[in-house]
Amino acid sequence: MTGVEVKVEGLTKSFGRATIWSDVTLTLPPGEISVLLGPSGTGKSVFLKSLIGLLKPEKGSIVIHDTDLVRCSESTLYELRKLFGVLFQDGALFGSMNLFDNIAFPLREHTKMSEAQVRDVVMEKMDLVGLKGDERKLPGEISGGMRKRAGLARALVLDPEIILFDEPDSGLDPVRTAYLNQLIIDLNAQTDSTFLIVTHDINTAQTVPDNIGMLYRKHLAMFGPREVLLTSDDPVVAQFLNGRRQGPIGMSEEKDAAQAQREMAEIGELEGLPPMKPQLAATAGLPDRQAVHRRRERVMRMLPTLPPAAQAAIRESYAHEGGGTATLTRDEVAGASVHDARTETFARPDNLFEPPPGRQRSR
Repeated sequence: MTGVEVKVEGLTKSFGRATIWSDVTLTLPPGEISVLLGPSGTGKSVFLKSLIGLLKPEKGSIVIHDTDLVRCSESTLYELRKLFGVLFQDGALFGSMNLFDNIAFPLREHTKMSEAQVRDVVMEKMDLVGLKGDERKLPGEISGGMRKRAGLARALVLDPEIILFDEPDSGLDPVRTAYLNQLIIDLNAQTDSTFLIVTHDINTAQTVPDNIGMLYRKHLAMFGPREVLLTSDDPVVAQFLNGRRQGPIGMSEEKDAAQAQREMAEIGELEGLPPMKPQLAATAGLPDRQAVHRRRERVMRMLPTLPPAAQAAIRESYAHEGGGTATLTRDEVAGASVHDARTETFARPDNLFEPPPGRQRSR
């Protein structure tokens, strides 16, 4: 099984007169891991729900297998949803069902498998997430981390081509989050599905994804290879990745310009971005992530269009992997010489981090 490309263009979602985000355009490359960051309340979970058709955007398109989820019929949408597996924030387990029945629920609802077949699949997925032997326990009898893993096992039972993670690290301590991050990498190596993770955890954003996006001020501020955001000199990105109070982001997403200036005057020059961390690799003994090889070809094709700092970080990472200077293959050179916009996932409109008219940008 190989993940599928998800192409989002011009997506806009509102609740009444309140616009959550508008004109969101990105492409989730097949089989790769993407992360969506952003301050609380920017509509990241709303974006996930829109992707699977639980919420209907007012404008734009979501194309999977040449079908637009925004405009397709209910019967077509029902079938397309089977391509998705979703890990919700709290696991969303049925409290009255044991773990086995929770994980078996999608199979009993959407397939005609016999109970023997259901048991085989459920036990396989429980073993995959480290829950073998816990199938008879109720959700209230296990830890938060185990509930997350049970929810993940349920998301995997239909062998989805796309897996969405809505803040998988919420409520977990740093050690359990680290274990979960490694599990996500290992699952991607074994399934080659397309992953999209919504998270606030900076370590997850630094070590897990192939691509990173950021929602801010009701727009997708940027989306592209991980190196683009992790080397960005934008003050919004620096504030978020450093997890500090001083900067453009306030409690209500955007800080008053005067307050931001006062804070900067008090503390002077702030440190830049935290050091880049290497991306996690699959656990020894598991197959290599096929997405890594596809990503290298794709990123090298778009390399000339990326910011210089991102280009340097990409070349350095590939040089480190190869033990020497990063070089392009013949196909990569050909791809880099003529940039194909269809393969590009980097997007950063220049004005999205700028303040609205009448306000000054804090420095």
